[in-house]
Amino acid sequence: MQMTSLIGHTHELLGIIRGSDKPADSLIDTFYRSRKYLGSHDRGFITKVTYATLRNWRRCEYHLDQSLDSVQDELLPSDRLMLVLVTSLILFPASQTLTVKILEPLVKSLRLKELLPQLFENLQKPEQFPSASLKERLAVQYSFPDWMIEQFISLYGDEEAEKLCASMNEPAPLTIRVNTLKTDVETCQKEMAKQEIETAPVQYSPFGLNVTRRVNMFSLNAFRDGLFEVQDEGSQLLPLFIDPKPNAKVLDACAGAGGKTLELAALMKNRGEIFASDINKFRLEELKKRTKRAGVQNVRILPVDSIDELHETYSGFFDIVLVDAPCSGLGTIRRNPGMKWMVTKEMIDEIAEKQKMILRSAAPLVKPGGRLVYATCTILNQENENQIKSFLETNQDYCLLDASSIVGKWNFITMASNRFIKLLPHRHHTDGFFCAMMEKISAR
Repeated sequence: MQMTSLIGHTHELLGIIRGSDKPADSLIDTFYRSRKYLGSHDRGFITKVTYATLRNWRRCEYHLDQSLDSVQDELLPSDRLMLVLVTSLILFPASQTLTVKILEPLVKSLRLKELLPQLFENLQKPEQFPSASLKERLAVQYSFPDWMIEQFISLYGDEEAEKLCASMNEPAPLTIRVNTLKTDVETCQKEMAKQEIETAPVQYSPFGLNVTRRVNMFSLNAFRDGLFEVQDEGSQLLPLFIDPKPNAKVLDACAGAGGKTLELAALMKNRGEIFASDINKFRLEELKKRTKRAGVQNVRILPVDSIDELHETYSGFFDIVLVDAPCSGLGTIRRNPGMKWMVTKEMIDEIAEKQKMILRSAAPLVKPGGRLVYATCTILNQENENQIKSFLETNQDYCLLDASSIVGKWNFITMASNRFIKLLPHRHHTDGFFCAMMEKISAR
């Protein structure tokens, strides 16, 4: 497909994403399903440019404003979107060199045609960022909202905040977890190699492999046969930290589609009992399909409208209750860059209240001597440390376990932070991740 057409499709897709509150990956998938004529190379270009533009949106807008400051009010929204895309393509080229001639057929307004040469000329100059404050520079250079930058600086300090922003602005690797119920890492690698797909072991997870080039993993026979699941390395580590005994009774209280449920089943070697509950029945239906493909036999699915529904039957029943809580997901920005502009400070407040309710409802389900595990894929204290502090103040039958003793078994001591387990993209090269393990004190 010609470059002009590819850019036109990318412009259309960006308009859809920017006008929706749905995650970019699901919108991209829908976009391609309705355009079967796009080949793999075409989809690769469109996806790469779309994510680069979302990842660097504020940076592109800043340079666009600097280049065409006097005419911004004249532009229609679709024209401005096209100029943001052009700015992205010039600053972060995806393939061949972009020229005014390539773009002219895409430009509808005469005014925009007049502006293109000026924009091209200005964007050839070395990039300069605002210098009034560190906050302003980081917000523009790495394309984050001001309030997020303020949070990062407050939590991690100036130097580490910049490293965090830089790492979250890099594309995430494509990582899989080998399903040990059906194979082992070495055998899985050999199966992938037969299809000319190279993989390499990840840094921490003993079951993880990084795929060295982008490929549709879900179309592979190895996936259909249940040999692996696509799963970030950070997510793979949580079941290892939980370390369930084969005969344990486990509740995954916010199971969703069950990525961690499946790994827990593999660690337990299909023994014991795992109950997977969630309010989203559609995602639990997906878990049913995944358990069948993975050869998992010890999972029982419990659709609920509220965790409180489980109290009558399962109060004090479980050895382990995992609350993989709904969260802002800011730790996953590497793979969901559009999230930067979807999450607001007000949304964090609402999510934190929901997390508090879920944790409170899950607590009675743990038996004395059992463990309550709280986890998120975010990096903000309001959703993490503050939740545990608040919970322990009002639930004195629980005590916080020392994270260093939990991660020490795996020699992952750098993940222990103030008695919590914390993974950060710039330190561990995984998604951002938080975990706290609490034990229910046995009655004396």
